[in-house]
Amino acid sequence: MTKPSDTHTLVDLDASLRLSASTHPEKTALADSCSHLSWHEFDQRLNQIANALIALGIKPNQRIAILGRNSVEYATLFLGGLRAGICIVPLSTLASPVSLASMINDSEAELLFVSEDYWTLVEPVIDQLSNLKLNGVKALGNGLVGTKGLESLAELIEQAPTGPIDIPISLDWGFNLIYSSGTTGLPKGIMQSRRYRALEAQALAGLGFDQNSRALISTPLYSNTTLFLFFSILANGGTVFLMEKFSTSEFLAISQREKITHTVLVPVQYERLLKDPDFDSADLSSYQFKCSTSAPLHTAVKQSLLARWPEGGLWEFYGMTEGGVNCALAAHERPDKLDTVGQPGEGCDVRIIDEQGNELPQGEAGEIVGSSDRIMDGYHNRPEATQEASWYSAEGVRYHRSGDIGWFDDEGFLHLLDRKKDMIISGGFNVYAIDLERVLLSHSDVDDVAVIAAPSEQ
Repeated sequence: MTKPSDTHTLVDLDASLRLSASTHPEKTALADSCSHLSWHEFDQRLNQIANALIALGIKPNQRIAILGRNSVEYATLFLGGLRAGICIVPLSTLASPVSLASMINDSEAELLFVSEDYWTLVEPVIDQLSNLKLNGVKALGNGLVGTKGLESLAELIEQAPTGPIDIPISLDWGFNLIYSSGTTGLPKGIMQSRRYRALEAQALAGLGFDQNSRALISTPLYSNTTLFLFFSILANGGTVFLMEKFSTSEFLAISQREKITHTVLVPVQYERLLKDPDFDSADLSSYQFKCSTSAPLHTAVKQSLLARWPEGGLWEFYGMTEGGVNCALAAHERPDKLDTVGQPGEGCDVRIIDEQGNELPQGEAGEIVGSSDRIMDGYHNRPEATQEASWYSAEGVRYHRSGDIGWFDDEGFLHLLDRKKDMIISGGFNVYAIDLERVLLSHSDVDDVAVIAAPSEQ
């Protein structure tokens, strides 16, 4: 196994944000289609949010949940909560009301912030949310203030002081609790610590993130797909532009107007961009880094991107929110390896095992398992699920089972073959068959149902 990163130099994300605010206060830190914040304004907003949450009695390492579209409000609430030492629970907007209630209760969140767009997902299960504080449902924006009588984030922080927060942060505290699912569709909470995120920033430091970086984020802030780039750009004092909803025309327009340098997209977004009639005439020359993750990027798409959008190269990242397995392919450097997901990252040991848990030699296909300094401690409140997802080497080291089948070639590049898990992937994100089946079964004319996946170019 490659030697893990030196943890003595780890810096918590919030410490990096404070430094950037003091270094270039007038530069833009964060923007969406409605507003933008300079680094000074951004820092003051985080202080207000942290002070307001502390005043409500939320203590370090306790949790708050967020359900909403990408926005400055969402991002500052996330980071302001972290400044107060709080662990954030970003909820999937693709989940059913029943699944959301299960996640919120399992996380023991003290507060739930929801945007108007997704109120209909929360309203049917409000009375089932057993752990929230009194009046613990808050509005992320202003749309629910008049119609539902909820207190908005803006109202919550209006009188909060902008003075700095002085809380000794422990890297062992929870950073975020992200919910995923296995074959049963039952939500599983994946706890990533502040140490995990600090290690991640350290590992990505060599990819050219600095105060001149300008990132365009078009994937949801509830997804680990998004968060690694979002945090890394801000940690290095760059600027983040948030898209509320992805469209190829808007992506190209923002990229040109704002001279974007960094982005992360899922494969279907790259495919749609390549099909946009204005793609080849767009000026994307400012790009220095672009990557794909969350689902396999087909070889033909990689070839088209390298030929038609060479600026910024092309990275493909293969990994899991749970950690353990981390591989990267620099497609622009190894165009002969486009049928792979690259090689294990520094500090990551990836192995192949058979159905009985025996290690397989190079060239043989089996389940992919991995261990690294970035691996979850376990699924929240689910020791049995943690055990099921673990494999131990002869040395007693715990590896995470990916549920994917693959093999290594003679240069150490990993080839993916298939998934063991019964999961539907749509647009790079998990869709749980059981959620769809529940909806179909609620119809009076449906006696029984089974949802299975079918290939689709869309």
